[in-house]
Amino acid sequence: MGSFLFRRMSKGLLTIIVSVTITFFILRLMPADPVSILIDPKMGPEVQAQMIKRFGLDKSLPEQYFMFLKGLIHGDLGLSFKNQQPVIDVLMQKLPWTLLLLFVVVILSLAIGIPIGVYAARKQGKFADKLINFLVTLGISVFVPFLAFGFLYIFAYFLKLFPTGGAYTPPPKQGITYYIDVARHSVLPSLTLFCSNVASIVLYMRNSMIDVLGEDYIRTAYAKGLNEPLVIKHHALKNALIPTVTVTGLMMGTMVGGAVMTETIFAWPGVGRLIYDSVSAMDYPVLQGAFLILAVSVVFMNIITDLIIAWLDPRIKLGG
Repeated sequence: MGSFLFRRMSKGLLTIIVSVTITFFILRLMPADPVSILIDPKMGPEVQAQMIKRFGLDKSLPEQYFMFLKGLIHGDLGLSFKNQQPVIDVLMQKLPWTLLLLFVVVILSLAIGIPIGVYAARKQGKFADKLINFLVTLGISVFVPFLAFGFLYIFAYFLKLFPTGGAYTPPPKQGITYYIDVARHSVLPSLTLFCSNVASIVLYMRNSMIDVLGEDYIRTAYAKGLNEPLVIKHHALKNALIPTVTVTGLMMGTMVGGAVMTETIFAWPGVGRLIYDSVSAMDYPVLQGAFLILAVSVVFMNIITDLIIAWLDPRIKLGG
């Protein structure tokens, strides 16, 4: 276990460094000039020079890169061009809102997707299975903005059941009223992300369960006189969960980086909306910080996924 964690963390660290490096240089290949965004023509020459020096834009590209790495080691991601606040503070203001959506969507997707996938596998080839397959294909294929705008029109504009956007109604209320308000605002973005993610979980669970139910040890369990619920619960479910756990881990990692389109459409103040706004403002430091969160999230979730898979299937040797 110890050697596995060391190897995975070493590979993960290398992945993060490569991702950060590629992001750093790609952002600076964009056609816009950050200096022109920072500098107001009404500023005097001395003020302009101080502004450029403050953000390190007077340095060469390699010097800027090593300055960024040096700050990263000390937990300093630089200053935001847009609001001139520390990037880490900007990210920490937005990350909890994305994590809230992540928690709701993943819990609902697993709680609903796994039983539906198992049910579809048990009804393979029958009408229920065909209907589930049709809905799953629709869920995977649908364009997320189209789904989001559809939910907005039906539930916000037409039925007026939920707010049209934001995370709460300003000014923010106090106590339980505030949490109820946030819950109402989170319904539509959560529903959009749920529909686009639960379909994948149902599909993986169904196909994996069908494969497992065809194994010899399952037929042996039936031959011993066990009924179908017991066979699925005690013999098939753990092995069938392995692909589902894998896709869920990847889904969680990428969601932390931001469901950009969903958060932007619903004006949800998470990391995804921050990425969109930062691209518009050419705010390099914030984009670097957001992509760093994405890289760390993916690596972390991959390690957690490997540990869960090893628990589900003891034949997998982590230290091997």
